[in-house]
Amino acid sequence: MTILTVLFDGIAAGMLLFVLASGLAVTLGLMNFVNLAHGAFAMAGGYICVVVVNRWGMPFLAALPVAFLFSAMIGALMERTLYCHLYGRSHLDQVLFTVGLVFMSITGVDYVMGSSQVFIDIPKYLQGQIEVFGLGMSRYRLLIILLCSLITVAVQLILTKTRFGSRLRASVDDTRVASGLGINVNTVFALTFAFGSGLAGLGGALGAEILGLDPTFPLKFLIYIMIVVTVGGTSSITGPFLASLLLGIGDVAGKYYVPKFGAFAIYAMMIVILIWRPHGLFSRAVSK
Repeated sequence: MTILTVLFDGIAAGMLLFVLASGLAVTLGLMNFVNLAHGAFAMAGGYICVVVVNRWGMPFLAALPVAFLFSAMIGALMERTLYCHLYGRSHLDQVLFTVGLVFMSITGVDYVMGSSQVFIDIPKYLQGQIEVFGLGMSRYRLLIILLCSLITVAVQLILTKTRFGSRLRASVDDTRVASGLGINVNTVFALTFAFGSGLAGLGGALGAEILGLDPTFPLKFLIYIMIVVTVGGTSSITGPFLASLLLGIGDVAGKYYVPKFGAFAIYAMMIVILIWRPHGLFSRAVSK
C-alpha cells in the first residue's frame, strides 16, 4: 500500500466525514444547539437513497438530491415542531432530548427496514479503479472527493458571502435586535436546520456504499461526527473541514499500517490535539 494510495483514501474518508459533520458544525457553531440526533438525518438520507435506487431503479446521481431534500424536509418539520422548544434550554436538556430521538429513530428504522446491513447499488461506471499517473484510484472515492469539494465551497460561500449568512449570524448574536430589524428569525433557524439536515442526508447517501447502512448508523458514526466538530472547533466551517481531512488521513493510515489497533489512531489524535488545543485546533481560545 503506497503512501499516495493511503493519502487518496484518507482524503476521500475525510471529505465524507466533513459532509456528515458539517450540518452539526452549523447548528452547534452558529445556532449553539447540541443536536446529537444529527446522525439520524444522515441515516434517513441513506435509506431513502437505498429505496429509490435499489427498489425503484432511479439513477444514483439523481437520487443524491432526493436524499438531500428528504432529510431537509424532515429536519425542517422537526425543527418547527420539536427543536424550536429547546433553543433556550441548557445543553444538557438538548443532549438528553436528541439522544432520545436517536434511539427512537433506531427502533423505527429497525421496524420498517429491518436490522440487516444494506448497501446502495452504484452504477458500473463508478465501480473499479482508474489509473492516474500510475496511481490506482477508486472511481467512487474520486466522485466523493469531487462532490464534497464542491459542497464545501458552496457551504462556505453561503455562510460568509450571502445575505442569508449575515441574517443567520445576526439572529444568533441577538435574536431581539435581529427581529427588530425585520429578520424573520424563526424562518432563518428553520432553513438553517433544514440545510444542515439535508447535508447530513447527502453524506449518509454518499457514505452508505462505503460505510454500510443499518439502524445503528446514528450511534456508530456519532462519535466520528463529534470528533470532527470538537477537534475543528465551531467558530467556522473551515476548522471542521481541515479537521476532517486530518482525521480521515490519520484514520485510514492507522487502519492500513496498524490494523490490529483499528480506529485507535483517530482517538489518539483527538486526545493529543485537545490537550494541546482545548478549544479545538482551529478555534480561538475564549479570553477570560
